[in-house]
Amino acid sequence: MDPAYLIPTPDTIPAPWGFFELLLILTFFCHLVFMNAMLGSAIIALVREIRTKPTDPPPCQDIASKLPYTIAFAVNFGVAPLLFLQVLYGHFIYTSSILMGAYWLSVVGLLILAYYSAYLYKMAADLPATARKRALATSLLLLLAIAFLFVNNITLMQTPHIWSVYFHSPDGTFLNLADPTLLPRYLHFVVASVAAGGIFLAILAFFQQKKGAPEAAKRLSTGMKWFTYATVVEIGTGIPFLFSLPKNVHRLFVGGSALHTALFVAALVAAVFCLYYGNKERVWPTTAAMAITVLFMVLVRDLARQAYLARYFHPADLQLVPQWSPMLLFVAILVIGVAVVIYMLRLAARVPEEVR
Repeated sequence: MDPAYLIPTPDTIPAPWGFFELLLILTFFCHLVFMNAMLGSAIIALVREIRTKPTDPPPCQDIASKLPYTIAFAVNFGVAPLLFLQVLYGHFIYTSSILMGAYWLSVVGLLILAYYSAYLYKMAADLPATARKRALATSLLLLLAIAFLFVNNITLMQTPHIWSVYFHSPDGTFLNLADPTLLPRYLHFVVASVAAGGIFLAILAFFQQKKGAPEAAKRLSTGMKWFTYATVVEIGTGIPFLFSLPKNVHRLFVGGSALHTALFVAALVAAVFCLYYGNKERVWPTTAAMAITVLFMVLVRDLARQAYLARYFHPADLQLVPQWSPMLLFVAILVIGVAVVIYMLRLAARVPEEVR
């Protein structure tokens, strides 16, 4: 069966596709920053909890107090890129979501449980170490499961040639486990989150150090070490991920296309700067280098998606039916929403730590 027959007819769009592409890239970048900080800091906290003796005080109060916030921000900043992805690639993401519908619908419940477990961990400072570990491990495992489902969905939406599996498995329980990119992509994502978690801890320690908090300098150094070592491992996991891509996609990033190759090389150069500044434990230059690296990788990811689907579709193929008033209203609400979030963050920063 020709896979093209299984692809639904796309909806029209109210503004040029490039406008939504820009919003998709920017909002996904923000989501990725919060999501990686959330998952990475949780992984680091669990490692520290496991290493702690039962008689030692809670080692991760700095993470415990922030984890529910990072989950909330990761989720809220994840809504926008998912919506823009649906605007541009809705006829692909809806189909892939149906194929794995039973798992996809479970994401909401898993997320609620992960959020609840993170709050238990936050409030477990006076509980035994075993209780803290269980609460944190539960939250982390649920978050990792959600990430795995998202990776499955993204790989599935990019491979329409396997959608005919629906006729053999119409119950919404299909996972794209045979895709050669699935495991390398997932590992690359998880290791990247550890690096982001490390820089997140270093930033927290930097501000604590300015307030004269004891051992803040040690926590800053530890966070930077986590970042540097994880970045090295991340580059290592990126190599098999690159070579697991289909040949037509892989070729574009190794000289087959000037744009694709230039962005990929730029991401690698930015990663080298991450290692350089991370090794010197310079927090803000490292943060800037990491942000640039993430932005380049978001662009690379977007070009890879277009290359995957080039045989069937390009966002430029979408029919434009201009509706400027809703778009202007959307932009206005977006600006107001961002301003409100910034205001809320400033208020939260003034609340004493013991009250949070």
